[in-house]
Amino acid sequence: MKKKFPISLMLSSAFALVYLSCSAPNETLYPIAKSDLEPHLITLSSDDFMGRMPFTEGETKTIAYLENEFKSMGLEPGNGDSYFQDVPMVSILTTPAPQMTIQSQKGKMVLEGLKDYVLWTQRTDSLVNFDDVELVFAGFGIVAPEYGWDDYKNIDVKDKIVVIFINDPGFGTEEKSLFKGNTMTYYGRWTYKFEEAARHGALGCLIVHNTIPAGYGFNVIQNSWNATKLYLDQRGKEKYQAAFEGWITLPVANKLFELAGINEREILGKARKPDFQAFPMNLKASSSLEVKVKYDVSKNVVAKISGSKNPEETIIYTAHWDHLGFGKPDETGDSLYNGALDNASGTAALLALAKAFKSEKQPERTVVFLSVTAEEQGLWGSAYYAENPIYPKEKTVANINMDGVNPYGKMKDVSLIGIGQSDLEDLLNEELEKVGRYSAAEPTPSAGYYFRSDHFNFAKIGIPALYIGTGIDHFEKGKEYGKELQDNYTAEYYHKPSDEYDPSRWNLDGAVEDVQLLFNVGKRLANSEVWPGWKQGSEFKAIRDSYMK
Repeated sequence: MKKKFPISLMLSSAFALVYLSCSAPNETLYPIAKSDLEPHLITLSSDDFMGRMPFTEGETKTIAYLENEFKSMGLEPGNGDSYFQDVPMVSILTTPAPQMTIQSQKGKMVLEGLKDYVLWTQRTDSLVNFDDVELVFAGFGIVAPEYGWDDYKNIDVKDKIVVIFINDPGFGTEEKSLFKGNTMTYYGRWTYKFEEAARHGALGCLIVHNTIPAGYGFNVIQNSWNATKLYLDQRGKEKYQAAFEGWITLPVANKLFELAGINEREILGKARKPDFQAFPMNLKASSSLEVKVKYDVSKNVVAKISGSKNPEETIIYTAHWDHLGFGKPDETGDSLYNGALDNASGTAALLALAKAFKSEKQPERTVVFLSVTAEEQGLWGSAYYAENPIYPKEKTVANINMDGVNPYGKMKDVSLIGIGQSDLEDLLNEELEKVGRYSAAEPTPSAGYYFRSDHFNFAKIGIPALYIGTGIDHFEKGKEYGKELQDNYTAEYYHKPSDEYDPSRWNLDGAVEDVQLLFNVGKRLANSEVWPGWKQGSEFKAIRDSYMK
């Protein structure tokens, strides 16, 4: 007899996984091939697609390509009779003044735009101007009741500029009980810090950049200088936005601390204590930003294969189709950001998975293939979907996200991003064990990758979400070599025009194995009645529990 929906949710995680193991069909799975991936990767990362920036011809070509591929495979439209979900957005081009002036009792300091700082705004006024606005140092800019932490206690930052450190207090310490030690929590993400500053009425927020705790160099942030940013269209919603958001370099921050009579090392130590008290820096800043605004609609692309037994229950695969379009030229003069690994490769994997599922017997649950927009601009396509889900969250079994595939050849491991979050990890490990592979914690947990791709927006509404990264245990050359490959990608290719598909440099054998792995996991879920849940200690468990009773 079919289990009733609430009873299946009450099953323990251990029983659920045993049930999955026992009920998984013992049949030959569709074999993912390089030919399922590479042609899409080549096409989507080609110059013809112009870096796949939303609101450009690159978007028009990309979404048409995806729609055509889904149609040719025989997949159904995923949003009623349409393959698209409209995502109303606003395009904001911020042109900051070339300088920012800092006034202190010791004199004046002039910061150079792009070199020393990067600013932008979410406001739609044509001019944002600030004169002699007080700077307040607020530690890590975190309010986390579960950690007994409030960097904004006993201080009013309304209409002031908040200066804060990146990451969270545990980073760089041996104290694993201080937040999560070197593993970044959501409180360490820059997006959270800007949001929290705005919640306290700050006029502006400046994050101190530091390459190691940030997880990337200042060059990545510099790519935003005089560049268009996209946000969800908030017209008709009463939501306060700070006048500006931005970053300053660590050397500049140290000069500001010096002007304020503060020792940077001492203040870092103090900011790591829960009794830290934010304070005025006795510095005032002046600058301005010119703003150009355009309202438009971008598109999520969505297709599905309806389930034969429980069609109302869904497994959703995601990958973002967008990249950065044209931007700052590199040393060769190339200004086109093709985004081959990030994320033409994940989008190609999504299409490969769609083909694999369509080649198999109809799944019992509905399998959805969702390619979202504007991930590079702030995870906006998936954020809009989470706010306006096509498939109810209560009936969504899991999300499996792909943001970059393995371009380095076969790995013994996969990187499990955000380890310890959900039962999906146990199912993944079972599939890995079958092929003699294993999962490992992400090599740079301080970078907070679990909060940096589209699965995070599913997690925020309680849907268990799985996200894996490329492993480092190279099948032939070991872990040190694998780690070097990843470090080289971050330094030489991440968010740079050099992120192009080069068959002489790429080896897709490992990508094929990883996509096969995600197919195997998804197929087991699609042919089961079990609902994986969040593990104890996950910050998302209470959200799921609140509506799954």
